[in-house]
Amino acid sequence: MINTQYSRFFRRSTLRILSAAGFMLAVALTAAGEEALPATDLRELSIEELMTIEVQTVYSTSRHEQKVSEAPSSVTIITAEDIRHYGYRTLADILKSIRGFAVTYDRNYHYLGTRGFGRPGDNNTRVLLLLDGHRLNDNVHDAASLGTEFILDLDLIERIEVSRGPSSSLYGSNAFFGVINIITRNGAELKGAELSGEAGSFGQGKGRVSGGRGWQNGGETLFSGTAYRRKGENHYFREYDPGNPFFDPRAGNDGIAEGRDYDRYHSIFSKTSLFGFTLQGACSSRTKGIPTASYGTDFNSDSKTMDQRAYVDMSSVRRIAEEADLSLRIFYDFAESRADYLYSGIVNKDRSLGEWAGGEVQLSSLLLDTHRVIVGAEYIGSLRQDQENADQEPVVPYLNDERRSRRWAGYIQDEFAWGTTFRFSAGARYDHASLVNGTANPRMAAIFNPGEGSTVKLLYGSAFRSPSVHELYYQVPSAKPPLVANPGLKPEKIKTYELVYEQYLVQGVRATIDGYYYRIDDLIEQTRNEAGSLVFINLEAAEARGIELEVEKTLSRGATGRASYSLQRATNVRTGEVLNNSARNMAKLNLAFPLMKDFVFGLEEQYTGRRKTEAGTSIGSFAVTNATLLGRNAAGNLEFSLNCYNLFNKQYSDPAGADLSPINAVAQDGRTFRIKGTYAF
Repeated sequence: MINTQYSRFFRRSTLRILSAAGFMLAVALTAAGEEALPATDLRELSIEELMTIEVQTVYSTSRHEQKVSEAPSSVTIITAEDIRHYGYRTLADILKSIRGFAVTYDRNYHYLGTRGFGRPGDNNTRVLLLLDGHRLNDNVHDAASLGTEFILDLDLIERIEVSRGPSSSLYGSNAFFGVINIITRNGAELKGAELSGEAGSFGQGKGRVSGGRGWQNGGETLFSGTAYRRKGENHYFREYDPGNPFFDPRAGNDGIAEGRDYDRYHSIFSKTSLFGFTLQGACSSRTKGIPTASYGTDFNSDSKTMDQRAYVDMSSVRRIAEEADLSLRIFYDFAESRADYLYSGIVNKDRSLGEWAGGEVQLSSLLLDTHRVIVGAEYIGSLRQDQENADQEPVVPYLNDERRSRRWAGYIQDEFAWGTTFRFSAGARYDHASLVNGTANPRMAAIFNPGEGSTVKLLYGSAFRSPSVHELYYQVPSAKPPLVANPGLKPEKIKTYELVYEQYLVQGVRATIDGYYYRIDDLIEQTRNEAGSLVFINLEAAEARGIELEVEKTLSRGATGRASYSLQRATNVRTGEVLNNSARNMAKLNLAFPLMKDFVFGLEEQYTGRRKTEAGTSIGSFAVTNATLLGRNAAGNLEFSLNCYNLFNKQYSDPAGADLSPINAVAQDGRTFRIKGTYAF
């Protein structure tokens, strides 16, 4: 008893000490042994000292390269070094570390929440996911994939740009809470080949082979293939334990799902740039076991989902006049999701299939040396938007819905610079789709520079999210509970007001204070109707207000890291109740320290406050600590890392969606390990 109490006290005290010490270090990081200078001394620095202040750039916020301090958004940049320093395994791991973002996992898919809004099971439809500017949200579910079903190996990422706030003025639907643009590595950077392998807890294994080179004519190419497998570990669910007096009728096997959490995937990526054109393509396939008996399936059965994704994209940027660029893009995409659901031993097969193609043209020009004007148009034609559901042996069809649709859009944006102290940005976009009515969405930003290294941003924007084909037309009356279509759904709308203050300090330190308010109308949510069936409807309005604080240090000499705290409150406008899966407090810490010449130690800590489940119960707050030891040999061609996730073996859960009923919360992994090695030659 004494040992248990001491262990708990030590663990909690250690977490608190690490949090406090790490936050203060992140504020004061100025490289080992160097003295910090106040922001007001920037004008007194030498050229060499000023060069240590790194101001990052971002492209996706305004569709042209600009400094983060000039972007009409609050921006976070995650680099390839960050991914290595903290041992991230999936895109979900990366996003979980970012200020104001939260990720839940139901043992099948990961779901992203931002600024207090996070619906378990919502398919990540309210964030637009881009890969080198190519749209990844599919055309049936509008889903953005974040877990092992994500199409790209993380080792191929050069950087990730996260732009907060509505961006429908440039990107249309799904750019609701923000845009995430993933930028891949260049083939010339590889200068040969890379082999990578890793092994970890629960029989996890992964291998990657990549090759790339640059040519004398300026062209370059990259090719990579990845394969991954994880054995299915056992999971206990008290809801399916016959010894529990409130067990579900499907209960059995003492509530243990044996080996049902398996995961395997493979992916291929290729990119070639030549004569001003870039051709890239990718494909991936994942099979994931479902241990949670979702959608009323048999418990401890071989129910599983299978996801396939592919695309090919050709783009070009041409200088057509002095200070004027013309961008062109054409693309083709394919997405298929299949599931085998077992009901009393009978296999029910569910399938969605999407194919779409389109193009985009954009003109960007600098006028009168003060105006950056962008004009563009986009067209997407959905060739297939099919949904099927049927029992097998005997075959009993329940759904066979085939759709085709199209949408087009035009947008314009003007950025005006008045000297070096004031910038104003205004833009709007009109979208028209054959399945829903057209909509127009503006965005405005006023950016002030009151002093050296200081930036104040006043931001306003509106955005929309069209209902997906799945939300509009999916129905299976025989399901448990029955699923009903609603072709009359309207698009969701959001308006956001934001005030951002950024202060650059010496040696790459940036402090940010971000306050915001938003309101969502015609919120689309799946709920039960009077007959007890599940249906998507425009149910309610929601609003949120919050403040985010962050201090970060970009990579230079010495240590690097970031620390943030988010205070937020997201509520139902009609009832005033706090939204489900919405934590009032979140805190995050990332620190990377060079231990010696060839080693870096990465420490990550994430605190999440209490959250409410769909059933109205509460999940307690928790803190999770991850640690990574990264090493490189003197030649730099061998890199290895040892990762420990959930270092203190914290037991915690994430809220579950309605499809997992009667499960209200899904337990997450305890302490796990991974070892990884990469060799370049």
